[in-house]
Amino acid sequence: MIPVAAFADRTVAIFGLARSGLAAAHALIAGGAKVACWDENPAARAVAAAEGLTLADLTTADWSDFAALVLSPGVPLTHPKPHWTVERAQAAKVEVIGDIELFARAVAEAPDHKRPAVVAVTGTNGKSTTTALITHVLREAGRDARMGGNIGWGVLGLEPMHGGAAYVLELSSYQLDLTSSLHPKAAIILNISPDHLDRHGDIEGYAGAKRRILMNQGKGDTAVIGVDDVWGQRICTEITAANRRTIWPISARKALSRGVYGLEGRLYDATCERGVAEIADLTLARSLPGRHNWQNAAAAFAAVRALGVSVEDAARGLMSFPGLAHRMETIGTLGNVRFVNDSKATNIDAARQAMSSYPRFYWIAGGRPKSGIGCLADLFPAIAGAYLIGEAAPQFARALEGHAPAQISGTLEAAVAAAYADAAASGEEAVVLFSPACASFDQYTDFEARGEAFRAAVHGLAPGG
Repeated sequence: MIPVAAFADRTVAIFGLARSGLAAAHALIAGGAKVACWDENPAARAVAAAEGLTLADLTTADWSDFAALVLSPGVPLTHPKPHWTVERAQAAKVEVIGDIELFARAVAEAPDHKRPAVVAVTGTNGKSTTTALITHVLREAGRDARMGGNIGWGVLGLEPMHGGAAYVLELSSYQLDLTSSLHPKAAIILNISPDHLDRHGDIEGYAGAKRRILMNQGKGDTAVIGVDDVWGQRICTEITAANRRTIWPISARKALSRGVYGLEGRLYDATCERGVAEIADLTLARSLPGRHNWQNAAAAFAAVRALGVSVEDAARGLMSFPGLAHRMETIGTLGNVRFVNDSKATNIDAARQAMSSYPRFYWIAGGRPKSGIGCLADLFPAIAGAYLIGEAAPQFARALEGHAPAQISGTLEAAVAAAYADAAASGEEAVVLFSPACASFDQYTDFEARGEAFRAAVHGLAPGG
């Protein structure tokens, strides 16, 4: 745990008692603060009480007693309207922050010999893979790297800080909205495309939240910016004009005069110091298939180089990365059929990245839709068969009509069985790709539960399974 002393001898309200909220409560108490914890879910309150935390009904509390409100990132801050706790805090002039901001203040208050390096990663797609990849490369290079934030542990539940450590944090737009003083040594914006617009109002608000990852950087820091979309290009141009930090553009679509880029499966370093050098043949890295993973590798390489890892150690770490569950994860092969679990593809852009990695595939998709799939029409010819589940199934079936064979399977188990039957009958080497392009919440608690259900359904196909 990382103690947070910024609110010593004061009382902090905490709303939302999932992983990050519980960790924040314990970290504040360890730093000398008092906490008033609340969650609208009685089960969450019971867990907090069992951990010895003080519960206080924030609907009836005197908000003038609070120094801050630590808000769960899943709770609306501004859109579609501020949560009632936010309104109460604002009326009482109580600042509203998140657990990442508590971490940032703990880092800022640490003496130099205990202050770690911070690597922060955001973007619409690829955050988790890139965060895990950076952590892996650092560890393979002998560095003490801790991974958290929107992946793995809540950041305040990680090991205490020391000067030789590197904290590698995946940050969502929700978390960044609640953060104002984080100062990353290396900050990464992988890509920006429309997502979570209900929580940010519009794409400008969403991009603005992502950009907050850069707000406290200065001389000696490094910004790694994906320039394969218009928003990344705009941000890169603007911060280049500010000329306060080292900037590494990254791309998986084009060669760059300066930066890091992946083309045709090869990673190149084009910097002023080295000219252009080929770093790695990523087609040999089994856990980094597809152009989107070439961008992830480019970002990871730039970040670890900013932390002093050698070119050789960085390349070696990239090639040995084992991959992450639910992200382009091959979970097994049965006869001529390979099954790929990409349950993390909760939006259209993420699904496009997976679909673009295979010349032909049997596609399992659906869930709670965020948009239609018309923008994927250029990939429809590669779909050997589509097996549609959840709320999106009728909508997706209409979009595919006349373009690719599709059936409404309804459940994931039925979709897996039907996809396997068709793929096996083809007699060719085949891929069944589960890349839903939708949120999971119509049928599952989260994408992890959905991915595990896919894994179980595939294993159930095996003889005796």
